[in-house]
Amino acid sequence: MALIEEKKEIVVDSKDVVKKKVKKSSDDNKNVVAAPHAGIAYKVLIEPWITEKTHKAIADNKYTFKVIADATKKLVKLAIEGMYNVKVEKITVVNIQSKKKAYGRHMGKKAGFKKATVTLKKGDKIELFQGV
Repeated sequence: MALIEEKKEIVVDSKDVVKKKVKKSSDDNKNVVAAPHAGIAYKVLIEPWITEKTHKAIADNKYTFKVIADATKKLVKLAIEGMYNVKVEKITVVNIQSKKKAYGRHMGKKAGFKKATVTLKKGDKIELFQGV
């Protein structure tokens, strides 16, 4: 790539000039260390579940997330610990059933989902509202 390569001139004799391409290595990626289960989090966790009730539970170190339908407690624990670098003490999982909804004169239904409430070890914290 032209942006990374740098041309250096090497003088062999006073008459001959040879141009050589030297690649620069970027040292930015050397310090990045990925958590062992960080990749699972993007498949298991859909979004944080924020309501008044769950917002009050954050004071008790309980965070609620919407997760995929076939997520287990073990998968949720690996995902939370891998993504946020915290220790999980307890997990409760609840299936939310689908609800009937009228679309004009036709009845349809809203999709159900699974909700996981995670209790963290004392002193650990997840920053859900960083930019707010």
